[in-house]
Amino acid sequence: MDAREIRRIGVVGTGVIGASWAAWFLARGLDVVATDPAPGAEARLRAAVADAWPILEAGGLAAGAGQSRLRFAPDIESCVAEADFAQENGPERAETKRETFARMDAASQDHVILASSSSGYGPGVFQGACRRPERVLVGHPFNPPHLIPLVEVVGGDATAEDAVAAAMGFYAAVGKTPIRIRKELTGHVANRLQAALWREAFHLVEIGAVTVAEVDAAVAHGPGLRWAMMGPCLLNHLSGGPGGLAHTLEHLGPLMERMWADLGDPRLTPELKATLVAGLEDELAPVDRDAMLRERDRLLADLIRAKAEARNLP
Repeated sequence: MDAREIRRIGVVGTGVIGASWAAWFLARGLDVVATDPAPGAEARLRAAVADAWPILEAGGLAAGAGQSRLRFAPDIESCVAEADFAQENGPERAETKRETFARMDAASQDHVILASSSSGYGPGVFQGACRRPERVLVGHPFNPPHLIPLVEVVGGDATAEDAVAAAMGFYAAVGKTPIRIRKELTGHVANRLQAALWREAFHLVEIGAVTVAEVDAAVAHGPGLRWAMMGPCLLNHLSGGPGGLAHTLEHLGPLMERMWADLGDPRLTPELKATLVAGLEDELAPVDRDAMLRERDRLLADLIRAKAEARNLP
């Protein structure tokens, strides 16, 4: 399907991720039909969209965009029946996703792509419940989807190449940065990269090398600033000066290998969990959490706009 033909999105599940997706799709001038069985879900969804709207307006709305284009449906079937694209955002439980996708598959038009926001499962976990598994895939966003551009597109063994290409095209057309993940992996790619960092961060806290606040500062005021500009391979290339990545691997490769061999292998014991939670509470004690989130979103939006204007960053 041509991305230009996708005008109505079915959003199944309207928690944090689903509500954020709904806000983004509305801001791109699309119609959104959403559903969620939780009591009070419609009111929470509309409030979340309204909260996100000012920062979306600041970034520029598509022609015809408006919150009035949001409709709430009583069930999955009526949500996806007339959708041109469906984005599922339900709980991370395999059986729940299988049931949800079976219902989406039965009620939607045959050509409609059914995408899951699953952060951990590949489509092979639930596409077997569908009569048309070739149009089922993962379109995993990064939180919050109404700000962060990345979407990881993952096809399963039964997913058609045309469906993957169409999903990539659609996400790009609505202003996202989709990447194709060619293997089904637990957590896909970006979450696995995060997990590698979390593993060592928690280990360093556990052995008393740093506090929670200090490990956060080490990332936020150091490499995290560079990571917002470019990824690890390109950064290593720039670190090598005229010799580029080849020089970095030759010069710093032995140090990298020594650090890899020395990385920790922590377990989330009750004691480590308590240490992490207590450390975070200390870090946030002087902070207004709501004000922090507003500043985070504003700075994210500013950074994303600045990166979009940069002509020499990949």
